[in-house]
Amino acid sequence: MPRRQRPPAGPVPISGRSVGRQAGPTRTDEGTITVSTTDTAQPTATDSGIFAIGGDLPVHRLGYGAMQITGPGVWGPPSDPDGAVQVLRRAVELGVNFIDTADSYGPYVSEELIAKALHPYPEDLVIATKAGLVRTGPSVWVPVGRPAYLRQEVEMSLRRLKLERIDLFQLHRIDPSTPVEDSLGELRALQQEGKIRHIGLSEVTVDQLAHARTIVDVVSVQNRYNLADRASEDVLVYAEREGLGFIPWFPVATGKLARPGGPLDSVATAHGATPAQLALAWLLRRSPVMLPIPGTKSVTHLEENVAAADLILTDDEFAALEAAGR
Repeated sequence: MPRRQRPPAGPVPISGRSVGRQAGPTRTDEGTITVSTTDTAQPTATDSGIFAIGGDLPVHRLGYGAMQITGPGVWGPPSDPDGAVQVLRRAVELGVNFIDTADSYGPYVSEELIAKALHPYPEDLVIATKAGLVRTGPSVWVPVGRPAYLRQEVEMSLRRLKLERIDLFQLHRIDPSTPVEDSLGELRALQQEGKIRHIGLSEVTVDQLAHARTIVDVVSVQNRYNLADRASEDVLVYAEREGLGFIPWFPVATGKLARPGGPLDSVATAHGATPAQLALAWLLRRSPVMLPIPGTKSVTHLEENVAAADLILTDDEFAALEAAGR
């Protein structure tokens, strides 16, 4: 498998911010932060390219999804909280500067762990969070988009994450029992108050996204999308045309494509990569607005996922995977 040529260390200035090529901060026992140089043998998220969310928040396109650092069913604390902290810190060391979470992950556990692991935050770290799904038990998700509730959750996320402003706040689901104008109107008010920088949506159709943009300035959309599930292809095409960030959740799912002897398995075996790495490499090549956020509670799996940023699919490989997933 061809690998990218590694750029020399140094900052890449974009839109007034600096996206470093070196490793992120490492916390010492005394609580201070140092910046260590990344092991050159380990590819980093810097190889995934850069996308500027909302035009002014440049991030490395391969991010990290912080849902899996909670307990089973995305409920309660993880069995190994210290391990979750190490995963988060290792992600930043590997150049990940876009972390996606939500108030409902735990609930609250994911946001609290992010703050514990990474606060005070690196200057270029963008934390995106969400609200709009209430948890009443493991694997139970109930849409709630009432304005008062969303305001409460924004305030609490600010407190848990130890932030003065949330860079990207996403409406986790449109609540069918609440007019979307009311839900987004409240987020717009919070934006005007300086508590939210940018607004995104999650699990919406093209029509819903287009309508939402008549109410607020939407900069991103987060829908389920991967090599084996492209039901949101039309939303991706719309996002690409409009310059919106597209955040595919469940990005490493491969379904039957990774079966022994299948198209993904064959390419992975031939080039010494895992099916998950190829699935991520395919997403990164699929569109320049694509921001995959693979999640894991394992440092080893994290490093494998980040290494996907270093993979280059040939035209034939990309076309074969594209066709196989249809």
